[in-house]
Amino acid sequence: MNFDYNTTRNELILAEYGRNVQNMVKYIIELPDREERNRYAQAVIDLMGFLNPHLRDVADFKHKLWDHLHIISGYKIDVDCPYPAPTPEAALIKPQHIGYPQQKIRYKHYGKTVEVMIEKAKAVDEPEIRAVMVQSIANFMKMAYVQWNKDSVADETIIKNLHELSNGELQLDENVNLNKVEFKAPVVVRPANNNRGRNNNKGRQNNNNRPQQRNNNPKQRH
Repeated sequence: MNFDYNTTRNELILAEYGRNVQNMVKYIIELPDREERNRYAQAVIDLMGFLNPHLRDVADFKHKLWDHLHIISGYKIDVDCPYPAPTPEAALIKPQHIGYPQQKIRYKHYGKTVEVMIEKAKAVDEPEIRAVMVQSIANFMKMAYVQWNKDSVADETIIKNLHELSNGELQLDENVNLNKVEFKAPVVVRPANNNRGRNNNKGRQNNNNRPQQRNNNPKQRH
């Protein structure tokens, strides 16, 4: 008996669609009638979309499915495609390298956003608007600190860090109270153990179904 192992089969070109789709594409390539190839190709496209529903959230997902169809066929399928057919040369083009941002963050638990907001607040000339922005930045810093350290923080620490990050240009009003922020651990909901009650009921049912023993001894009746 000959067994069909994956190691003896042809390599999957796009594994997310499975071997059956690849075999169907291979069958379509060998069909002599073009109209029949077009009809079968559309059916395979619908199946590919069904197998990968996450592609529906991708822009031009139909275009991507047709590109994948050509790739699975080894760029040999000859059908009426609603989009320009991809070429093997296009698959070899590598995207441009995206450099990692080389930005030094003084306090990583506040992030780069806080530093950007501080620079925006420093550029505001109106005292009232500037005071509101400083207050909002300090409240955000406290929230970020608690989320990072999973612990409470004194307002004095936030005021000190704000003074350092702004080079002394931003200050809060005296006796200011920042928003109260507390870290709350996620609540783990455990499923109820319904088997316990079932087992107890089962035991009660067994006791109820157990036949009652009759006392057939005439001496003990009286």
